[in-house]
Amino acid sequence: MASVTLRNICKSYGDIKITRGINLDIADGEFVVFVGPSGCGKSTLLRLIAGLEDITEGELQIGGERVNELPPMDRSVGMVFQSYALYPHMDVAENMAFGLKLAKVDKREISRKVGEVAKILQLDQLLERKPKDLSGGQRQRVAIGRTMVREPKVFLFDEPLSNLDAFLRVQMRIEISRLHQRLQATMIYVTHDQVEAMTMADKIVVLNAGEIAQVGPPLELYHYPKNQFVAGFIGSPQMNFLPVRALQASASAVEIEMPGGSRMSVAVDGSQVSPGETLTLGVRPEHFVDVEQADFAFYGEIAVAERLGDHNLLHLMLEGVEPMVTLRSDGNRKVAVGQTYGAGLMANKCHLFRADGYACPRHYREPALFGDA
Repeated sequence: MASVTLRNICKSYGDIKITRGINLDIADGEFVVFVGPSGCGKSTLLRLIAGLEDITEGELQIGGERVNELPPMDRSVGMVFQSYALYPHMDVAENMAFGLKLAKVDKREISRKVGEVAKILQLDQLLERKPKDLSGGQRQRVAIGRTMVREPKVFLFDEPLSNLDAFLRVQMRIEISRLHQRLQATMIYVTHDQVEAMTMADKIVVLNAGEIAQVGPPLELYHYPKNQFVAGFIGSPQMNFLPVRALQASASAVEIEMPGGSRMSVAVDGSQVSPGETLTLGVRPEHFVDVEQADFAFYGEIAVAERLGDHNLLHLMLEGVEPMVTLRSDGNRKVAVGQTYGAGLMANKCHLFRADGYACPRHYREPALFGDA
Protein backbone atom coordinates (compact mmCIF):
# COMPACT_ATOMS: atom_id res chain seq x y z
CA MET A 1 0.00 0.00 0.00
CA ALA A 2 1.07 3.64 -0.18
CA SER A 3 0.72 7.13 1.17
CA VAL A 4 -0.74 9.95 -0.96
CA THR A 5 0.62 13.51 -0.81
CA LEU A 6 -0.94 16.56 -2.46
CA ARG A 7 1.05 19.79 -2.63
CA ASN A 8 -0.62 22.99 -3.85
CA ILE A 9 -2.88 21.02 -6.22
CA CYS A 10 -4.88 23.29 -8.54
CA LYS A 11 -7.24 22.39 -11.36
CA SER A 12 -8.62 24.95 -13.80
CA TYR A 13 -10.69 24.81 -16.96
CA GLY A 14 -9.65 28.02 -18.66
CA ASP A 15 -10.42 30.81 -16.20
CA ILE A 16 -12.65 28.59 -14.05
CA LYS A 17 -10.81 27.30 -10.98
CA ILE A 18 -12.14 24.00 -9.62
CA THR A 19 -9.59 23.26 -6.89
CA ARG A 20 -7.38 25.90 -5.27
CA GLY A 21 -4.07 25.10 -3.63
CA ILE A 22 -4.97 21.75 -2.03
CA ASN A 23 -2.37 20.54 0.50
CA LEU A 24 -3.06 17.17 2.08
CA ASP A 25 -1.18 14.19 3.53
CA ILE A 26 -2.88 10.77 3.48
CA ALA A 27 -1.01 8.11 5.44
CA ASP A 28 -0.43 4.55 4.29
CA GLY A 29 -3.50 2.48 5.26
CA GLU A 30 -5.66 5.47 6.13
CA PHE A 31 -9.37 5.73 5.22
CA VAL A 32 -9.95 9.33 4.14
CA VAL A 33 -13.31 10.74 3.08
CA PHE A 34 -13.73 13.82 0.88
CA VAL A 35 -17.05 15.42 1.70
CA GLY A 36 -18.80 18.61 0.71
CA PRO A 37 -21.75 20.02 -1.23
CA SER A 38 -22.26 19.55 -4.97
CA GLY A 39 -19.71 21.50 -6.98
CA CYS A 40 -17.13 21.75 -4.19
CA GLY A 41 -14.48 19.87 -6.22
CA LYS A 42 -14.35 16.56 -4.34
CA SER A 43 -14.89 14.28 -7.38
CA THR A 44 -12.49 16.38 -9.46
CA LEU A 45 -9.83 15.97 -6.78
CA LEU A 46 -10.34 12.20 -6.82
CA ARG A 47 -10.02 12.13 -10.62
CA LEU A 48 -6.78 14.11 -10.37
CA ILE A 49 -5.38 11.44 -8.03
CA ALA A 50 -6.57 8.70 -10.41
CA GLY A 51 -4.99 10.41 -13.42
CA LEU A 52 -8.30 10.85 -15.21
CA GLU A 53 -7.76 14.63 -15.19
CA ASP A 54 -4.54 16.59 -15.72
CA ILE A 55 -3.21 18.64 -12.81
CA THR A 56 -2.95 22.34 -13.68
CA GLU A 57 -0.51 23.21 -10.88
CA GLY A 58 1.11 21.45 -7.95
CA GLU A 59 2.56 18.01 -7.28
CA LEU A 60 0.93 14.66 -6.53
CA GLN A 61 2.92 11.84 -4.93
CA ILE A 62 1.85 8.22 -4.40
CA GLY A 63 4.17 6.20 -2.21
CA GLY A 64 6.66 9.08 -2.24
CA GLU A 65 6.90 9.09 -6.05
CA ARG A 66 5.78 12.01 -8.22
CA VAL A 67 3.01 10.75 -10.51
CA ASN A 68 1.79 13.93 -12.27
CA GLU A 69 2.91 12.69 -15.66
CA LEU A 70 2.04 9.01 -15.20
CA PRO A 71 -1.04 7.57 -16.94
CA PRO A 72 -3.74 5.99 -14.74
CA MET A 73 -2.58 2.41 -15.38
CA ASP A 74 0.89 3.19 -14.01
CA ARG A 75 -0.25 4.87 -10.77
CA SER A 76 -1.28 1.62 -9.05
CA VAL A 77 -4.67 3.03 -8.08
CA GLY A 78 -8.03 1.30 -8.40
CA MET A 79 -11.24 3.26 -8.81
CA VAL A 80 -14.81 2.24 -7.97
CA PHE A 81 -17.34 4.49 -9.68
CA GLN A 82 -20.89 5.49 -8.81
CA SER A 83 -22.20 3.30 -11.66
CA TYR A 84 -21.29 -0.39 -11.51
CA ALA A 85 -20.20 -0.46 -15.18
CA LEU A 86 -20.44 -4.26 -15.36
CA TYR A 87 -20.49 -6.11 -18.68
CA PRO A 88 -24.02 -7.61 -18.90
CA HIS A 89 -22.97 -10.56 -21.10
CA MET A 90 -20.26 -11.65 -18.64
CA ASP A 91 -20.79 -13.51 -15.39
CA VAL A 92 -19.37 -12.34 -12.07
CA ALA A 93 -16.07 -14.19 -12.46
CA GLU A 94 -15.53 -12.83 -15.98
CA ASN A 95 -16.32 -9.27 -14.90
CA MET A 96 -13.85 -9.48 -12.04
CA ALA A 97 -11.15 -11.03 -14.23
CA PHE A 98 -11.53 -8.71 -17.23
CA GLY A 99 -8.78 -6.25 -16.31
CA LEU A 100 -6.32 -9.03 -15.54
CA LYS A 101 -7.04 -10.69 -18.89
CA LEU A 102 -6.28 -7.42 -20.68
CA ALA A 103 -2.99 -7.30 -18.78
CA LYS A 104 -2.26 -10.87 -20.04
CA VAL A 105 -1.98 -12.31 -16.53
CA ASP A 106 -1.63 -16.12 -16.40
CA LYS A 107 -5.00 -17.90 -16.33
CA ARG A 108 -4.20 -19.85 -13.18
CA GLU A 109 -3.15 -16.64 -11.42
CA ILE A 110 -6.38 -14.95 -12.53
CA SER A 111 -8.43 -17.85 -11.21
CA ARG A 112 -6.59 -17.73 -7.87
CA LYS A 113 -7.04 -13.98 -7.42
CA VAL A 114 -10.72 -14.00 -8.42
CA GLY A 115 -11.38 -16.89 -6.03
CA GLU A 116 -9.64 -15.17 -3.10
CA VAL A 117 -11.39 -11.84 -3.64
CA ALA A 118 -14.78 -13.47 -4.23
CA LYS A 119 -14.46 -15.23 -0.87
CA ILE A 120 -13.60 -11.97 0.91
CA LEU A 121 -16.60 -10.22 -0.66
CA GLN A 122 -18.92 -13.22 -0.19
CA LEU A 123 -19.35 -13.61 -3.93
CA ASP A 124 -17.91 -17.13 -4.17
CA GLN A 125 -21.41 -18.65 -4.56
CA LEU A 126 -22.37 -16.11 -7.27
CA LEU A 127 -19.46 -16.38 -9.71
CA GLU A 128 -21.56 -17.87 -12.51
CA ARG A 129 -24.39 -15.34 -12.29
CA LYS A 130 -24.88 -12.48 -14.75
CA PRO A 131 -25.27 -8.89 -13.45
CA LYS A 132 -29.03 -8.94 -14.18
CA ASP A 133 -29.41 -11.73 -11.61
CA LEU A 134 -27.74 -9.73 -8.82
CA SER A 135 -29.04 -7.18 -6.32
CA GLY A 136 -27.66 -3.64 -6.27
CA GLY A 137 -25.42 -4.41 -3.32
CA GLN A 138 -24.06 -7.55 -5.00
CA ARG A 139 -23.31 -5.62 -8.19
CA GLN A 140 -21.42 -3.02 -6.20
CA ARG A 141 -19.40 -5.77 -4.52
CA VAL A 142 -18.51 -7.14 -7.97
CA ALA A 143 -17.32 -3.65 -8.99
CA ILE A 144 -15.19 -3.48 -5.84
CA GLY A 145 -13.89 -7.00 -6.50
CA ARG A 146 -12.88 -6.06 -10.04
CA THR A 147 -10.69 -3.37 -8.49
CA MET A 148 -9.34 -5.58 -5.69
CA VAL A 149 -8.00 -8.34 -7.98
CA ARG A 150 -5.60 -5.80 -9.48
CA GLU A 151 -4.11 -5.26 -6.00
CA PRO A 152 -3.78 -1.46 -6.26
CA LYS A 153 -1.80 0.52 -3.72
CA VAL A 154 -4.64 3.02 -3.32
CA PHE A 155 -8.40 2.44 -3.59
CA LEU A 156 -10.53 5.34 -4.85
CA PHE A 157 -14.32 5.38 -4.35
CA ASP A 158 -16.44 7.98 -6.16
CA GLU A 159 -19.86 8.04 -4.41
CA PRO A 160 -20.22 4.25 -4.80
CA LEU A 161 -23.42 3.98 -2.75
CA SER A 162 -25.47 6.73 -4.37
CA ASN A 163 -27.47 4.33 -6.55
CA LEU A 164 -28.50 2.08 -3.65
CA ASP A 165 -31.60 2.33 -1.48
CA ALA A 166 -31.30 3.37 2.17
CA PHE A 167 -31.07 -0.18 3.57
CA LEU A 168 -28.41 -1.29 1.08
CA ARG A 169 -26.40 1.89 1.68
CA VAL A 170 -26.15 1.01 5.37
CA GLN A 171 -25.16 -2.58 4.57
CA MET A 172 -22.52 -1.58 2.02
CA ARG A 173 -21.15 1.07 4.39
CA ILE A 174 -20.50 -1.68 6.91
CA GLU A 175 -18.99 -3.99 4.29
CA ILE A 176 -16.58 -1.34 2.96
CA SER A 177 -15.50 -0.48 6.53
CA ARG A 178 -14.86 -4.17 7.28
CA LEU A 179 -12.98 -4.51 3.99
CA HIS A 180 -10.70 -1.65 5.00
CA GLN A 181 -10.05 -3.24 8.39
CA ARG A 182 -9.17 -6.53 6.69
CA LEU A 183 -6.96 -5.14 3.90
CA GLN A 184 -5.44 -2.22 5.85
CA ALA A 185 -5.36 -0.48 2.47
CA THR A 186 -5.16 3.22 1.70
CA MET A 187 -8.68 4.27 0.72
CA ILE A 188 -10.00 7.62 -0.48
CA TYR A 189 -13.76 7.89 -0.57
CA VAL A 190 -15.89 10.70 -2.03
CA THR A 191 -19.44 11.36 -0.82
CA HIS A 192 -21.89 14.21 -0.30
CA ASP A 193 -23.42 12.27 2.61
CA GLN A 194 -21.88 13.45 5.88
CA VAL A 195 -23.32 10.40 7.71
CA GLU A 196 -21.16 8.16 5.48
CA ALA A 197 -18.20 10.39 6.23
CA MET A 198 -18.73 10.30 10.01
CA THR A 199 -19.23 6.54 10.22
CA MET A 200 -16.47 5.35 7.86
CA ALA A 201 -13.55 7.78 7.95
CA ASP A 202 -10.31 7.81 9.90
CA LYS A 203 -9.98 11.38 8.62
CA ILE A 204 -12.50 13.69 6.94
CA VAL A 205 -11.58 16.37 4.42
CA VAL A 206 -14.37 18.96 4.18
CA LEU A 207 -14.24 20.85 0.88
CA ASN A 208 -15.95 24.11 0.05
CA ALA A 209 -15.67 25.96 -3.28
CA GLY A 210 -12.53 24.08 -4.27
CA GLU A 211 -10.69 24.66 -0.99
CA ILE A 212 -10.18 22.63 2.17
CA ALA A 213 -12.39 24.01 4.94
CA GLN A 214 -11.08 21.61 7.61
CA VAL A 215 -9.29 18.27 7.95
CA GLY A 216 -9.46 15.99 10.96
CA PRO A 217 -10.96 12.93 12.66
CA PRO A 218 -14.78 12.81 12.56
CA LEU A 219 -15.33 13.65 16.24
CA GLU A 220 -12.90 16.56 16.07
CA LEU A 221 -14.87 18.12 13.22
CA TYR A 222 -18.13 17.45 15.05
CA HIS A 223 -17.08 18.94 18.39
CA TYR A 224 -14.57 21.55 17.22
CA PRO A 225 -15.51 22.93 13.78
CA LYS A 226 -13.12 25.68 12.72
CA ASN A 227 -15.79 27.66 10.90
CA GLN A 228 -19.52 27.98 10.45
CA PHE A 229 -19.52 26.10 7.14
CA VAL A 230 -18.05 22.95 8.70
CA ALA A 231 -20.32 23.30 11.74
CA GLY A 232 -23.38 23.40 9.50
CA PHE A 233 -22.25 20.60 7.22
CA ILE A 234 -21.16 18.04 9.81
CA GLY A 235 -24.04 16.72 11.90
CA SER A 236 -27.57 15.61 11.05
CA PRO A 237 -29.86 17.47 11.47
CA GLN A 238 -27.51 20.38 11.02
CA MET A 239 -26.49 22.81 13.73
CA ASN A 240 -28.86 25.67 14.63
CA PHE A 241 -27.54 29.21 14.20
CA LEU A 242 -28.90 32.12 16.26
CA PRO A 243 -27.93 35.80 15.89
CA VAL A 244 -26.45 37.21 19.12
CA ARG A 245 -24.44 40.26 20.22
CA ALA A 246 -21.22 40.37 22.22
CA LEU A 247 -21.51 42.31 25.47
CA GLN A 248 -18.10 41.51 26.99
CA ALA A 249 -15.21 39.46 25.67
CA SER A 250 -11.97 38.03 27.02
CA ALA A 251 -9.62 35.14 26.31
CA SER A 252 -11.64 32.95 28.69
CA ALA A 253 -15.28 33.74 27.79
CA VAL A 254 -17.71 35.87 25.81
CA GLU A 255 -20.87 37.24 27.37
CA ILE A 256 -23.59 37.46 24.76
CA GLU A 257 -27.04 38.99 24.43
CA MET A 258 -29.51 36.38 23.23
CA PRO A 259 -32.57 37.03 21.04
CA GLY A 260 -35.07 38.61 23.43
CA GLY A 261 -32.42 40.42 25.49
CA SER A 262 -31.30 37.76 28.01
CA ARG A 263 -27.61 37.18 28.72
CA MET A 264 -25.39 34.11 28.71
CA SER A 265 -21.65 33.51 29.07
CA VAL A 266 -19.95 31.06 26.69
CA ALA A 267 -16.53 29.59 27.52
CA VAL A 268 -14.68 30.35 24.29
CA ASP A 269 -11.62 32.38 23.37
CA GLY A 270 -13.02 35.84 22.73
CA SER A 271 -9.67 37.61 22.36
CA GLN A 272 -10.59 38.61 18.78
CA VAL A 273 -14.15 39.66 19.67
CA SER A 274 -15.14 43.28 20.38
CA PRO A 275 -18.07 44.36 22.57
CA GLY A 276 -21.08 45.15 20.41
CA GLU A 277 -19.95 42.80 17.63
CA THR A 278 -22.62 40.66 15.96
CA LEU A 279 -21.90 36.95 16.41
CA THR A 280 -23.62 33.67 15.60
CA LEU A 281 -24.42 31.16 18.32
CA GLY A 282 -24.35 27.53 17.21
CA VAL A 283 -26.29 24.76 18.98
CA ARG A 284 -26.72 21.19 17.77
CA PRO A 285 -30.28 19.76 17.94
CA GLU A 286 -29.12 16.91 20.20
CA HIS A 287 -27.49 19.28 22.71
CA PHE A 288 -30.69 20.92 23.95
CA VAL A 289 -31.69 19.86 27.48
CA ASP A 290 -34.68 20.26 29.81
CA VAL A 291 -35.02 23.81 31.07
CA GLU A 292 -34.47 22.67 34.68
CA GLN A 293 -30.92 21.56 33.78
CA ALA A 294 -30.05 24.50 31.56
CA ASP A 295 -27.78 27.54 31.83
CA PHE A 296 -30.26 29.38 29.62
CA ALA A 297 -33.76 28.59 28.32
CA PHE A 298 -36.05 30.00 25.69
CA TYR A 299 -39.60 29.12 24.69
CA GLY A 300 -41.08 28.72 21.26
CA GLU A 301 -44.12 27.34 19.49
CA ILE A 302 -43.83 23.88 17.92
CA ALA A 303 -44.45 24.33 14.20
CA VAL A 304 -43.59 20.77 13.12
CA ALA A 305 -43.10 17.61 15.18
CA GLU A 306 -41.35 14.66 13.52
CA ARG A 307 -41.92 11.53 15.59
CA LEU A 308 -39.17 9.02 14.82
CA GLY A 309 -39.75 6.44 17.54
CA ASP A 310 -36.79 6.70 19.89
CA HIS A 311 -36.74 10.50 19.54
CA ASN A 312 -38.68 13.47 18.22
CA LEU A 313 -37.36 16.27 16.03
CA LEU A 314 -39.15 19.45 16.99
CA HIS A 315 -39.07 22.59 14.88
CA LEU A 316 -39.73 25.69 17.01
CA MET A 317 -40.71 29.16 15.89
CA LEU A 318 -38.93 31.87 17.91
CA GLU A 319 -39.86 35.52 17.69
CA GLY A 320 -37.31 37.41 15.62
CA VAL A 321 -35.32 34.28 14.66
CA GLU A 322 -35.19 32.76 11.17
CA PRO A 323 -35.24 29.94 10.24
CA MET A 324 -36.93 27.74 12.84
CA VAL A 325 -34.85 26.11 15.57
CA THR A 326 -34.61 22.31 15.42
CA LEU A 327 -34.12 20.25 18.57
CA ARG A 328 -34.11 16.60 19.48
CA SER A 329 -36.30 15.37 22.35
CA ASP A 330 -37.29 12.07 23.98
CA GLY A 331 -39.54 10.03 21.69
CA ASN A 332 -41.81 9.12 24.63
CA ARG A 333 -42.53 12.74 25.43
CA LYS A 334 -45.97 13.98 24.34
CA VAL A 335 -45.73 16.94 21.99
CA ALA A 336 -48.21 18.65 19.70
CA VAL A 337 -48.08 21.27 16.97
CA GLY A 338 -48.94 24.68 18.43
CA GLN A 339 -47.67 23.75 21.89
CA THR A 340 -45.27 26.11 23.69
CA TYR A 341 -42.04 24.25 24.34
CA GLY A 342 -39.07 25.14 26.52
CA ALA A 343 -35.59 24.51 25.14
CA GLY A 344 -32.58 24.61 27.45
CA LEU A 345 -28.99 25.45 26.51
CA MET A 346 -25.81 24.30 28.22
CA ALA A 347 -23.13 26.95 27.74
CA ASN A 348 -20.35 24.35 27.39
CA LYS A 349 -22.15 22.78 24.42
CA CYS A 350 -22.53 26.04 22.49
CA HIS A 351 -20.34 27.39 19.69
CA LEU A 352 -19.68 31.02 18.76
CA PHE A 353 -18.78 32.23 15.27
CA ARG A 354 -17.48 35.64 14.31
CA ALA A 355 -18.86 37.67 11.40
CA ASP A 356 -16.14 36.24 9.11
CA GLY A 357 -17.47 32.74 9.80
CA TYR A 358 -14.53 31.54 11.89
CA ALA A 359 -15.15 29.91 15.25
CA CYS A 360 -14.08 31.28 18.60
CA PRO A 361 -12.10 28.29 19.95
CA ARG A 362 -13.92 26.37 22.68
CA HIS A 363 -12.27 25.71 26.04
CA TYR A 364 -14.46 22.75 26.97
CA ARG A 365 -12.89 19.30 26.44
CA GLU A 366 -15.28 16.68 25.08
CA PRO A 367 -14.88 13.37 27.02
CA ALA A 368 -15.88 11.36 23.93
CA LEU A 369 -12.99 12.87 21.98
CA PHE A 370 -10.24 12.91 24.58
CA GLY A 371 -11.14 9.77 26.52
CA ASP A 372 -11.65 11.63 29.80
CA ALA A 373 -13.59 9.95 32.57
